[in-house]
Amino acid sequence: MSKILVATDKPFAPIAVKGIREVVEAAGDELVLLEKYTGKAELLEAVKDVDAIIIRSDKIDNDVFDAAKALKIVVRAGAGYDNVDLAAATVHNVCVMNTPGQNSNAVAELAFGMLVYAVRNFYNGTSGKELKGRKLGILAFGNVGRNVARIAKGFGMEVYAYDAYCPKAAIEEAGVKAVDSTADLFKLCDIVSLHIPATSETKKSINYNLMSTMPKGAILLNTARKEVVDEEGLLKLMSERPDFKYITDIMPDNDAELKKQFADRYFSTPKKMGAQTAEANINAGIAAAKQIEGFLKKGIEKFKVNK
Repeated sequence: MSKILVATDKPFAPIAVKGIREVVEAAGDELVLLEKYTGKAELLEAVKDVDAIIIRSDKIDNDVFDAAKALKIVVRAGAGYDNVDLAAATVHNVCVMNTPGQNSNAVAELAFGMLVYAVRNFYNGTSGKELKGRKLGILAFGNVGRNVARIAKGFGMEVYAYDAYCPKAAIEEAGVKAVDSTADLFKLCDIVSLHIPATSETKKSINYNLMSTMPKGAILLNTARKEVVDEEGLLKLMSERPDFKYITDIMPDNDAELKKQFADRYFSTPKKMGAQTAEANINAGIAAAKQIEGFLKKGIEKFKVNK
């Protein structure tokens, strides 16, 4: 019997935990919960004898791997996995997986909720704009990007995309116009929606020079990672361009300053909420449990993200 830990500072919905438990116990394994823990020490104690861990945005670093002597696999219930030290996992011979696609619709719907809020001037009673006919650029055409494109078509928007790792033909097959570069996307589109991971290549890649090329009345929408935006460059641009809006699901480090100076053109959720739906909770949690059981019982590594 294997012992599987769900370690979540932000807990899954109860119905999601129920689904995870059913998968784990049907496979003859034991499920234990560590929810709303208040410090790293609790996590280090909880991982000591577990074979697998399911997490959300929780940080799994070298200290955790050192403490978890029996650990074989960590699954991040969601698409992003930059909260897991992949190099340390590999050194400790631990498989790391994510659950791509399970939260995609939830993130895409939130993106449009924020976008409507922005074009209607944050519902302040003044006359806003419509999304129909506006050019939307999608930076990275993965699962979330595809869902954003689907919803955008329903609004009657012109949809463009760029993804360095997705062939132009695949983008065009989805009914979206492919462009040749990130620079082309920003120059062309009234609104750009970010869906890139935080890597050494992408961190602060959305910089002043790039943002400043966007058309008048531009909106930058970020439901990806805060690190991809150069916050100093963003502050400078918003100071210079009273027509520019920034809306995000990841609170920037300079949130207070942005709020103070640009309350009518800036909005951030208080915490990352893209996957905060019952459906996404259930989908991602159950997918994580199934992937763990597939790995432990059959050695399936389909969604492995470390080498």
